[in-house]
Amino acid sequence: MAKKIISAIDVGTTKVATIVANAKAEDDIEILGVGIAPSRGLHKGIVVNMDEAKESIAESVREAQRVSGIRIDSVYVGVTGRHISSLNNRGVVAIPREDRLVRSQDLKRVLSAARSVPVPEGKKVLHAIPRYYALDGQEGVKQPVGMHGSRLDVETHIITASITSVQNLVKCIRSIGVEAEDLVLEPLASGEAVLTPEEKEAGVIMADIGGGTTDIAVFKRGNIYHTAIIPVAGYQVTSDISIGLGLPFIIAEKMKKEYGNVMPNPETDQTARVGIENGHSASYRDLCDVIRARMEELLQLMLLEMPTTDYRTLAPCGLVLTGGTANLSGLDELGRSMLQMPVRKGQPLGAGVYGISDVLHNPAYATTLGLVLWQVRGKEGSAFQVRRAGIWGSFVGFVRKLLRA
Repeated sequence: MAKKIISAIDVGTTKVATIVANAKAEDDIEILGVGIAPSRGLHKGIVVNMDEAKESIAESVREAQRVSGIRIDSVYVGVTGRHISSLNNRGVVAIPREDRLVRSQDLKRVLSAARSVPVPEGKKVLHAIPRYYALDGQEGVKQPVGMHGSRLDVETHIITASITSVQNLVKCIRSIGVEAEDLVLEPLASGEAVLTPEEKEAGVIMADIGGGTTDIAVFKRGNIYHTAIIPVAGYQVTSDISIGLGLPFIIAEKMKKEYGNVMPNPETDQTARVGIENGHSASYRDLCDVIRARMEELLQLMLLEMPTTDYRTLAPCGLVLTGGTANLSGLDELGRSMLQMPVRKGQPLGAGVYGISDVLHNPAYATTLGLVLWQVRGKEGSAFQVRRAGIWGSFVGFVRKLLRA
């Protein structure tokens, strides 16, 4: 069976994770190596110190190369941050030929029309993902090529990103001798790792709660419906503990991971204390109360980002929580209580993924594995990849800027 080596990097606020996989088929993916390094020089998904970010990325890549025994020349890169925004837009073209047969060039024309949206200064289109097509007003068409009609419409999810933010990230990666093969919005990748086809079809909300950002993706009818990035996540929880309980940030982070519970047992001794080395301790109840307050706020912010107030009808399959902060004990229970809808923790990995994969069986690595699955499943490439292939379009200036970095 043909070997297809895929490498990907998830550059997060708290960690940089590089993965190398032999992707023989969608249900036959061998993980050859994983490299994890503490993230430095990034804040809420944005590079704030080029030298530190470059070193963190290089450390992660070196470890993945050491474990896999394979040199990494190019990678697929996850993108997130406050600079990301999205909208849905409709494109329409006529099918002028006498036979009214839709051809592949008609798809290119209608997608180009859908991409022609006003974009704020300093931003460019990152993804333009078709949600569904319509032929002569008949909606819900998934593949119109070969069908007959006189008018072709497409509903497209447009994702835009800051030119400079993406440029800086790509520059960090290229500076260590690795080419950025394609860029993928991180919640799209995470969805590939933790959601089922049935959930995507019926309607589901996914929240990837990382260190610096919470990435939201709503899926409906098998496709992406809505995306949003909230600049509140695990870092803010730790900061609240540090300030509220008077602890060093590093100690607060350890306490959060070891003892944090957003739904503590009400019968727990109110005076019980938890402690870590060096004599630092805190009230268990106070620790849990601080975490719960911040997570309640985050769940409320998620609702504000929904495209409709009737979120239960929009997503009957409920909410799937992933990312490192999803490991907080009781968070799924709190979500069910507050939102009155199904809530589960999204664990990556499934049938057909094997090899050095133990570390990936954790919500913190949903994006890392998802970047591989995004490519294996042939998902829509980003504008960055389209321009590298030489296809003319509204993305030309964006890619040239990136490649000149």
